[in-house]
Amino acid sequence: MLGFLPASSPASVIIAIALMLFCGFAMTRLTKLVKLPNVTAYILTGILIGPYCLNLIPQEIIGGMDFLSDIALAFIAFSTGEFFRFSALKKNGAKVVVITLLEACTASVFVFIVVYYLLGLSLPFSVVLAALAAATAPASTMMTIRQTGAKGDFVNTLLQVVALDDIVGLVAYSIAISVALAARDGSRVDLLSVLRPIAINVGVLALGGVFGWLLKVLLSKRSTDNRLIIAVGLLFAFCGVCALLDISPLLGCMSMSTVYVNLTDDDKLFKQLNYFSPPILLLFFVRSGLSFQLDLLVGASSPVGSVSLLLVGVLYFLVRIGGKYTGAFAGCAIAKKPKTVRNYLGLALIPQAGVAIGLAALGARTLGGDMGASLNTIILASSVLYELIGPGCAKLSLYLSKSYSTLEDLAPVEELTETGEKKTAAQLLIERIQKIQREMPPPKSVNEENEQAFLDAAEEQQQAFRTYYRNSNLRRRRFFRCQVFTIPLRSCSVRGRRS
Repeated sequence: MLGFLPASSPASVIIAIALMLFCGFAMTRLTKLVKLPNVTAYILTGILIGPYCLNLIPQEIIGGMDFLSDIALAFIAFSTGEFFRFSALKKNGAKVVVITLLEACTASVFVFIVVYYLLGLSLPFSVVLAALAAATAPASTMMTIRQTGAKGDFVNTLLQVVALDDIVGLVAYSIAISVALAARDGSRVDLLSVLRPIAINVGVLALGGVFGWLLKVLLSKRSTDNRLIIAVGLLFAFCGVCALLDISPLLGCMSMSTVYVNLTDDDKLFKQLNYFSPPILLLFFVRSGLSFQLDLLVGASSPVGSVSLLLVGVLYFLVRIGGKYTGAFAGCAIAKKPKTVRNYLGLALIPQAGVAIGLAALGARTLGGDMGASLNTIILASSVLYELIGPGCAKLSLYLSKSYSTLEDLAPVEELTETGEKKTAAQLLIERIQKIQREMPPPKSVNEENEQAFLDAAEEQQQAFRTYYRNSNLRRRRFFRCQVFTIPLRSCSVRGRRS
């Protein structure tokens, strides 16, 4: 579609971005009919309009949009740090660390054994794919918790595990990509090559903490609109520094928000950013779908081994679920968590989208060639499947763990009529629904909270402009009166009265 325009021209890039936005939005209208998440719609949009289907956006333009990954991942990581509060971790922090390490590492180990030893794929590809298995998508889980209003030990443990899970995944990815590059280039993998990425990540965490403290200092006593400007500016600046050093900004952005939220206990900024970020995240996921190579997935063999990527993707999808559940079960058993947590925590850790897709994009860019494309293809294909079953599994785990009330608990009613006869199930259900409608106000959705925070910023901005113009008009009227009556300006009062 855009082939008639030069790939380097601003018009082609702007039209491509507009096409991505409109097509991504249109696809969500269709996926909502079958109750699929927006992430799935965005990825499918990228696949459809990409060079391997309709070819509406040529490959030359796609290659110039790599910066979208860094910016979108900064927003994703920053929003994750909101749930990493030290006050909550103090209660059972050691237990949560044990559970997180076991569920993340078990999933990675299971995937590595299957991919490297059973399928015989290359070491660089196997170690990076195994590291990506550790990451979990917190967005689907958080949305399910807020929709159900679930509370209790299961929910607290789940939130803390999800917050720590991506940190473990990021560190695992940093180590894996260093080992993969050394193995690909024929270098010897030694202790130094493993410790170097760990030291780099520690430095990134420290730098992100400094930016978080700076964010707290700059946002104090600022109007709401300026807070948003400063926060986005610091996020962009941190991404630029990380890109200059050729390191991932994810850990640092998470550290930035963690330091900020623990110093200020301010969640309003996160709501404003959540309302601001959807177009950026849409472009990121559509851009990821544009890079999806369908021919690699359905080919008889893959560039990294003798088996097809379709088989690799299916095994990765199943083995990661088994690893997550087994590791969470073992971790909860060691931490002596109750059965309601131990038996069902693994079900809530299935979703995988944002961080994993971002890391896959970084890995594809770092490894390059067919190996990087294969890695990106598997993660994208499996992420679509995880987003299909993930929210349902998370809600099932909340129900089975009794983390939210049943209908009978929310709305108890008399089971007998006035004449002493037992009411039918339909009558009881209707009465409970009516009682809930009478006694409980409609819950405020996350989108409404984010929108309200964003609108508050706009209202404060308008109020500031009104105050500025009102003061300006007072000053002009005062000056005009002083000129007409030839009274010295300094003798006129602020309110415009004659001296």
